[in-house]
Amino acid sequence: MDEATRRYLNAINRDFYRLSAAEFDATRQRAWPGWERLLAVIDLPVASVLDIGCGNGRFARFLAGRQVQPFTYHGIDNCAALLAAARRQLADLPQVELALVERDLILDGLAGPPAQLVALFGLLHHVPGAQARLNLLRSAARLVLPGGLLVFAAWRFYERERFRKRILLWDADIAVEKHDYLLDWRRGERALRYCHYIDDREHAKLIKATGLCVIDDYRADGAEGDLNRYTVLKRIRAERA
Repeated sequence: MDEATRRYLNAINRDFYRLSAAEFDATRQRAWPGWERLLAVIDLPVASVLDIGCGNGRFARFLAGRQVQPFTYHGIDNCAALLAAARRQLADLPQVELALVERDLILDGLAGPPAQLVALFGLLHHVPGAQARLNLLRSAARLVLPGGLLVFAAWRFYERERFRKRILLWDADIAVEKHDYLLDWRRGERALRYCHYIDDREHAKLIKATGLCVIDDYRADGAEGDLNRYTVLKRIRAERA
């Protein structure tokens, strides 16, 4: 994908979250059911979390509800309004040492501190370009501490008719890639968002790009319990000589 197209698709999503941040925050308060299964492989208490594409910080609230021990939470997002919501909603959690950073991952790349748990939820479908998604997973994997975990989820929206009904046609001069779609948002302000459907073949490539060891892979969320595909990977501790 050429740079002009990447910037165009990124601008669509920046406008989407600018217009719909309030409604998005209001409807994104509950924890994802798939996070509960993570507890079987996350060795709580977790000491440090890097949440890439953190939105309103609800993953931090989920973890804070499962452990009383302090942990650092570093959230990155490109939407100032959602970061402000996260700051308000996490302020009363004394065990969370909070750092929220506004950063455009598409334009500026990933930068963040190494962490015991690195997470990407609700993000990869907004990253334009197959190579950019691979690069992001490689960068995220490098930030996992020895013995730590990387977990990412891919939204399987195209497998649901209700989402396929929201797909709009691209302009003829937009050179998008396979499985790139323009979706109509139907809550609050009318807005459009760019979403990419990650199939099993691409998912396997993303796993391989991390260079980490898969310890769990499953489907969860949505009415049918399979709207997201999760992969949990571990950086094996280096053996002593």
